[in-house]
Amino acid sequence: MEVDLGEALNNYDMAEINYNSQLGLFKEYLGIDLRDSIVLQSDLTYVPVFVDVEKALEMALENRPELRENEIQIEIQEMEIRRRKAAGRISGDILFNYNFIGVDKTNLAIPLQTAYGNTWQNLMDRPGSFGVGLTINIPILDWGENRARVQSAEALLSQYTHIMDGNRVSIERDLRTTVDRLHNSLKRLKLLEKNILVAEKSFEISRDRYAGGDIDSQAMALERERLNTAYISRLESFITYKLMLSDLMRKTFYDFEKDMSVLDL
Repeated sequence: MEVDLGEALNNYDMAEINYNSQLGLFKEYLGIDLRDSIVLQSDLTYVPVFVDVEKALEMALENRPELRENEIQIEIQEMEIRRRKAAGRISGDILFNYNFIGVDKTNLAIPLQTAYGNTWQNLMDRPGSFGVGLTINIPILDWGENRARVQSAEALLSQYTHIMDGNRVSIERDLRTTVDRLHNSLKRLKLLEKNILVAEKSFEISRDRYAGGDIDSQAMALERERLNTAYISRLESFITYKLMLSDLMRKTFYDFEKDMSVLDL
């Protein structure tokens, strides 16, 4: 019994050291002083979330930035194709101009006030000059250069389209797997909670038997180890469930716990 107690105390001391080390690392990540205090609250309550995979897929296809980038690339390339095709057609420019010509030969040696007074009349007396021009470009022979450029732009558009289709398939596959893992982690969490109830009852019975002398300290320590294992397994499953919810929110930009889009937060 003393050996078990000594080993338990040593394990406790090591756990304290590891806890303080992880706490310091957590403070470093947060960018706060290592001497500041942090209070951790262990709240293991949760809300069971059953995700509709079709809704999750709809939100992902609507909000994923890589798909938006694919759509922008496709739109730009479609405009490039139209520009390339227009370059091989007949085009023309019409130019129109109007200005004043002529030079007034009036003697400049006149009073300044008179010069300002005659400015408007001088402008009206000048004859106007009109001009109209028409330029037409008729492509006759370019040795297939423009057609090749159009085909190149169309090939690039097809490539962008295939990339977008591939991204959609990849997102759908990954999202269905994530939803399945989320549901599986929730089932495992509920199962482990039942295991804790069984392990606690078994531990209480074993403690009463140990107090009555029916079992020895080794059997009692084994029961305690089973209870600790049940607690740890439940905690690990709880963490996995929360991480899966966070991963799903990151992939869909939708918080299924609060049933709202993260873009509205």
